Amino acid sequence: MIPPSFSDIRAAQAAIKGSVLRTPSLAAPTLAARFGASVILKLETLHPTGSFKERGALNKLLSLRAPRGVIAMSAGNHAQGLAYHAKTLGIPATIVMPEGTPFNKVERTESHGAKVLLRGASLAEAERAAMALAASEGLTFVHPYDDPEIIAGQGTIALELLEDHPELDAILVPVGGGGLVAGIAIAARALKPGIEIVGVRVPLSGPTLADGIAVKEPGALPRAVIAAERVRCVTVDETMIEAAIETFLETERLVVEGAGAAPLAALDHDPRSFAGKQVALLVSGGNIDARILSSILMRGLARSGQLARFRIELSDVPGALARVTQIIGAAGGNIVEIYHQRLFHDVPVKLAEVDAVVETRNPRHIQEIDSALTAAGFPTRRLSNRSLET
Repeated sequence: MIPPSFSDIRAAQAAIKGSVLRTPSLAAPTLAARFGASVILKLETLHPTGSFKERGALNKLLSLRAPRGVIAMSAGNHAQGLAYHAKTLGIPATIVMPEGTPFNKVERTESHGAKVLLRGASLAEAERAAMALAASEGLTFVHPYDDPEIIAGQGTIALELLEDHPELDAILVPVGGGGLVAGIAIAARALKPGIEIVGVRVPLSGPTLADGIAVKEPGALPRAVIAAERVRCVTVDETMIEAAIETFLETERLVVEGAGAAPLAALDHDPRSFAGKQVALLVSGGNIDARILSSILMRGLARSGQLARFRIELSDVPGALARVTQIIGAAGGNIVEIYHQRLFHDVPVKLAEVDAVVETRNPRHIQEIDSALTAAGFPTRRLSNRSLET
C-alpha cells in the first residue's frame, strides 16, 4: 500500500458528496479573545454518527467491487461510521469489539444494522479475531486508519476547511492511528504548502478520556505521511483534556468527546505558539458517555469554587442539623446533597458529622460559609475534590 495522493482525496470528495455532511467551519470569537488567535472550529461532531469516521468508511466502501460483506474491529466511532454507510449501500457489516465494550457502544453500532461480535480482552485481540473471520468467511477487512481509501476520505476535511478559510496558518488534529492527520496533511499541504499541521496525542500511561486516540502508535501508512509532511506532534494530559471538554460545553455550547477536545487542550497548553495566527481546531467527534460528561462538569464546578463539600461536626441532639442548614442558607449557599454520619466516622458517641455538598458563588463565598459555621459553634473542614481534607 502507498499513501493516497492529493488527486485521490479530490476523488474521495466527489465520491462521498451528498452522502456525507459537509460540516461547517465556524469562528469561535470567545476562544479567539482568550488565546489571542483567530480560532475556527471544524465541527465533525455533526455527522449522524457523531464523528469524522463516516468520510473514510464511505470512501472505502465505494471502492469495493461487489463485496460479500465487510468486517472491522472497533470499539467506537469507526464501528458506527462503517455500519451506518454499509447499511445505506446494502453491504452486510460485522464489527468485532473487545468483550468489555460498554453496552451503549454495542447498541449504537447494532442500531445501524451491523452484526456485533464480542471477542478478546483488547482491541488487538479483537483485530486478530476479525482478521480470522475475514479469511474464513470471505469478508473484506476494513482497517480504521491504515488504509489509503480511509486516509483519502478523512483528507476531505482539509479540502472543506481551506475552501472556507484559505487564510488558515495552522490546523490542530487529534492523532491516534493517524489516518485523520495523514489525510489532512496531504490535502492541506497540497493546497497551501506553508500551512502548519499539528498532531495532538495523549500519553498511554493509563485510562484516558481520549479513548478515540488511545493507540500505541500510528499505522504504517500514516507514519510515513507524518514524517514526509513534517507534522509537528504534541502531547496533552488528562487534566488538559478534561478542561477542554468543559470549555467546549460552557463557552461554545458543544458536547465534545475526549479525542475531539485534544486540539483545544493543545492550544490552551501552548497559546504563544499560535498567537496572532489563524488556527483551525479539528473537533473530531462528540460521542462522550453521559456519565463521564456529568462527572467532568461537576468536577469543574468544584475547581472553580461553584461547588464545595464541607464536613461539619455537631452535637447529636434534636435541632442541630436544622441549625446547620439554616446557617448555610442564610449565608447564601444552596445545599445540593447532605450526609448525616453517626456510625462510621471516628467521632465521639454524642457527636455526629455531616457532609454537605453546597452550591456556591466563588472561592470567597466558600470561605464565608465555612467561617459562619465555625463561628456558630460547628467546627467545619472543607474537603477536596478527592474527598480528602484540605
